[in-house]
Amino acid sequence: MLTTVLRKYLAPYRATVMGITVLLLIQTITNLYLPNLNADLINNGVTKGDIHYIWHIGLIMLASSALIMGASVWLAYLSSKVSMAFGRDMRDDVFSTVEGFSARELNQFGAPSLITRNTNDVQQVQMVLFMGLTMMVGAPITGVGAVIMAVHTNATLSLLLLVSVPIMSLLIFFLLRRVVPLFRTTQLKVDRINLILREQIAGIRVIRAFVKTREEEARFAASNQDLMDVQLKVTRTFAIMFPALMLILNLSSVAVLWVGGHLINTGSMPIGNLMAFLTYIMQILSSVMMAVMMSLMIPRAAASAERIKEVLDTPSSVGDAINPLTPAKREGVLTFDFVEYRYPGAEHPVLSNISFTAHPGQVTAIVGSTGSGKTTLLNLIPRFIDPTSGRVLLDGIDVKDQSLEGIWSEIGLVPQRSFLFGGTIAENLRYGDLNASDEELWAALEIAQGKDFVSELADGLQSRVAQGGTNFSGGQRQRLSIARAIVKNPRIYLLDDSFSALDYTTDAKLRVALEDHAKDSTVIIVAQRVSTILSANQIIVLNEGKIDGIGTHADLMNTCKTYQEIVLSQLSPEEAAS
Repeated sequence: MLTTVLRKYLAPYRATVMGITVLLLIQTITNLYLPNLNADLINNGVTKGDIHYIWHIGLIMLASSALIMGASVWLAYLSSKVSMAFGRDMRDDVFSTVEGFSARELNQFGAPSLITRNTNDVQQVQMVLFMGLTMMVGAPITGVGAVIMAVHTNATLSLLLLVSVPIMSLLIFFLLRRVVPLFRTTQLKVDRINLILREQIAGIRVIRAFVKTREEEARFAASNQDLMDVQLKVTRTFAIMFPALMLILNLSSVAVLWVGGHLINTGSMPIGNLMAFLTYIMQILSSVMMAVMMSLMIPRAAASAERIKEVLDTPSSVGDAINPLTPAKREGVLTFDFVEYRYPGAEHPVLSNISFTAHPGQVTAIVGSTGSGKTTLLNLIPRFIDPTSGRVLLDGIDVKDQSLEGIWSEIGLVPQRSFLFGGTIAENLRYGDLNASDEELWAALEIAQGKDFVSELADGLQSRVAQGGTNFSGGQRQRLSIARAIVKNPRIYLLDDSFSALDYTTDAKLRVALEDHAKDSTVIIVAQRVSTILSANQIIVLNEGKIDGIGTHADLMNTCKTYQEIVLSQLSPEEAAS
């Protein structure tokens, strides 16, 4: 999985990777050549007192060192550039994929997990790529080259490698078997931390109101402790591995000095060759150490790559039409034709046998008890979800056969939970139309009954909006969300319980102003408050996912028992009859 991800995202940088490989080869070959020069310097220069030879070899060694330093600097720069671009491209892809997900896929993964996959998981893969570009190619070349040079320097001393290298390999193998599963567990624990943290930040008022601060702190502490325990197991493994490897390295050096000393004493080996052999031993064992570091990072990166690939390979259940159709005339006529929707694995449908038509210039209201499927019905129109059977038609063409952007361009949505983006009021309102003038923004605010409170702010339209609009009240957020939809001037307004936080006077004024402004548009309102929809041209009553009645308020008061119960639970008989 890791190889697949690396191959895909490194393809545009193939030339740079080849350049990095060349630099690594230059650096590695020069590093392998230096101990030989050092041996020659000691054997033929220092021991014989040949100053000219010392200067000659010394200058070559200085030039080689400068070459290694230059290659290292350039190598670090190119590796950083490629790995950062790799991370950027992967994050862009994950973000774009998630943007195309329907509500089904978003619920499947969950927001905390998607955030972790696009941040921490990408970082893990990016880090192993950077280390791989700077070490992974060089380490095996250095190791193999150092073995060859060591055997060439002294075959007798090279027999010591037959003991140290297998011992190190066995140690690495057994420790990796313990570490690899822990890395997968770590990522799941990070997901859990993100989930609890998001819940506590979003629900801070509820937590305080129910005096549950201590319990939530304990819940977070328990999850945090779980993560720490897993990471401690990994750290303890490292704590055993690296000292053990260093012990083998140092014992190997002692053995080389002991055996090499005897060889020098008998005249079988020059002292310079011993120094060169020691350097090769260090290079071999340092290559093994680098391989260990990479082998510790690769399993975690592989687990992260698998999680990222899972997101990228998940197709959205709501896809764009291959050959999208466009209505001959955009009017905003919406038709539900025997629509059914059920969640995956659900025994019963949320909506069944839904059929009605909403026309431009009319207000269509949807009412029903909690859980009757009102919001689900509304989500079918912009294709946040697709019906499991039946059709939703926009201007006579199934929405599945139209382009998503074409559908969305016709719709002004005010969601049940009003959401504002961080920035200014003007930036939020222009989300509907980037080219809207200040006059158009003020006009939209006036219709949405938000002009008064915005004009009272010190900076007016340039007043700051906190993330999610938390620095405004619920009613103010609703009015700004409605104004944002008005600025777009769509053919279809979808208002999902968008008046619930408004007082009755503001509600009435807003509805009158909106009906006048949207007299040529199709307006669909989901409402819990009956007074909001009394004057609607068409009221659809949902009961357990089915239509219990369609008509005006007066018609339904005479023909629909469910509607009567809803109305009389909020209004007196005299108010309901007026």
